[in-house]
Amino acid sequence: MRVAAVHAIASSLVYVGLVVALLGAVSIVKPPSFLRIPNRAVAAGLVAFGVALGIVGILLPCPVGRSARPATRIDEFVPAFQFAELHETHVHAPPAQVWVALRAVTASEIRLFRALTWIRSPRWPWSRTRESILAPSSSKPILDVALAGGFVVLAEEPGRELVVGFLPCRTPSARTSQEFLSLERPGDCRAALNFLLEDRGPAGTRLTTETRVFATDEPALRGFRRYWRLIYPGSAIIRHSWLAAIKRRAETVPPPAPRGRDG
Repeated sequence: MRVAAVHAIASSLVYVGLVVALLGAVSIVKPPSFLRIPNRAVAAGLVAFGVALGIVGILLPCPVGRSARPATRIDEFVPAFQFAELHETHVHAPPAQVWVALRAVTASEIRLFRALTWIRSPRWPWSRTRESILAPSSSKPILDVALAGGFVVLAEEPGRELVVGFLPCRTPSARTSQEFLSLERPGDCRAALNFLLEDRGPAGTRLTTETRVFATDEPALRGFRRYWRLIYPGSAIIRHSWLAAIKRRAETVPPPAPRGRDG
């Protein structure tokens, strides 16, 4: 996906710039011998170069992606988008079993989920925090937490596709799929996340997850661009870990035994 590739490059520039600027700042105080920085003037130049690199990454333009021909349900709700990421895995289990795992997986099964969401929304361990996707319980299915915290089911085809939506630039969020589609006010961003299951017969199931975000105007686009380019690496890790958690659960938890006629 061209949109995802642009943001991956831009986010890389931001983080490389941060690292270069940090090394330069440390070298101004006391240059590490392994860097072989001759003097503080060169170190200051590194700081400037790193900052410039980060700014370029933040300001890199956002291409608009479009669904040329609707193929999945997410195309109905976010056909055009400036932000996107797509991840996939292969599960050695039938779609029905993968669907059960998808709906049941918890935050504790998704590696690094808590650490990465804490970085986005820091909080003290002893503080009382309202349960949300950024502060989920360890026992409740993560999708149930999301739906209770402002996400809305946009489309659901059991065994095939689940699409959930959220309005990251607005509070409160949409309550129905119709409300989600109708919101086009300035400053809005429409975000949708799907899980798509493709039956590969005896080989199992191809499981993908795609995230799309559409900003309705330039101020919303600029604001969300800064946010996305900072959180993109962590978001990609969470998506990979989420798919891996679904795969583990689907492949290790036996499917429920069919019930007999007498129940």
